[in-house]
Amino acid sequence: MQREYILTLSCPDRVGIVAAVSVFLSGQACNIKDSAQFGDGETGLFFMRVHFIAGSGAPGEEALREGFAPLAEGFSMHWGIHPAKAKCRMIIMVSRFGHCLNDLLYRHRTGALQADITGIISNHEDFRDVAAWRGIPFHYLPVRPENKKEQEQAVLDIIERDKAELVVLARYMQVLSPELCERLAGRCINIHHSFLPSFKGAQPYHKAHARGVKLIGATAHYVTANLDEGPIIEQGVERVDHAHTPEDFVALGRDVESVVLARAVRNHIERRVLLNGSKTVILR
Repeated sequence: MQREYILTLSCPDRVGIVAAVSVFLSGQACNIKDSAQFGDGETGLFFMRVHFIAGSGAPGEEALREGFAPLAEGFSMHWGIHPAKAKCRMIIMVSRFGHCLNDLLYRHRTGALQADITGIISNHEDFRDVAAWRGIPFHYLPVRPENKKEQEQAVLDIIERDKAELVVLARYMQVLSPELCERLAGRCINIHHSFLPSFKGAQPYHKAHARGVKLIGATAHYVTANLDEGPIIEQGVERVDHAHTPEDFVALGRDVESVVLARAVRNHIERRVLLNGSKTVILR
């Protein structure tokens, strides 16, 4: 039976990386199905994603990792080999706006997202019935200034207990503490409108309408302690004009937010996102 894997790596750029990887895989009776790479001239780093097939004569998963380790060390690689068809264990966090949550749940149900949603965490009760209908555990964890530390510890306990590999903030309207951001570094994705920092606070679409903006959009990024400034994974925009009402702005904004977040989540799940300092490399 054929087994499929994804190899991802980043390392200082130099001659021979692609050749060394290809020779290693062919020597292990593995066939490359598709490959993408990028050399960043600014940072001097090289990034690569290889989707390969291990035939009947290839070694097992752990043996592949053990065999690749000396090569990786020689090139100073940050790397990983993962089963291509393994489902990502994912937790969704949401407050009272459900458009992104419902979009992710629909994509999950139709198989567009290769994930197991192990739970939904919320600081409100609004989506308990939605979770029950989907058969997903719902965790109601209200947060107040005086219990924020305890609430975040409860969130972390659920994430660790469920062995969640990815946390998605699907319009979760609470700022995570620097400590929690650090614990979730590289595996927590947030979505927000792209008006920041111009239109902060409540009703950003109404404020944008009052200023006569011509583009509205959304940004999905990894969460860091710097609010809404983490490495960007995906963005999208829609044109608007004088004929659109504030309510039109809100409706279009919800559509863009849902699509952009879903694309970011899918890219992460498929291991197409590699961190490059404060930026990301997306290998299609």
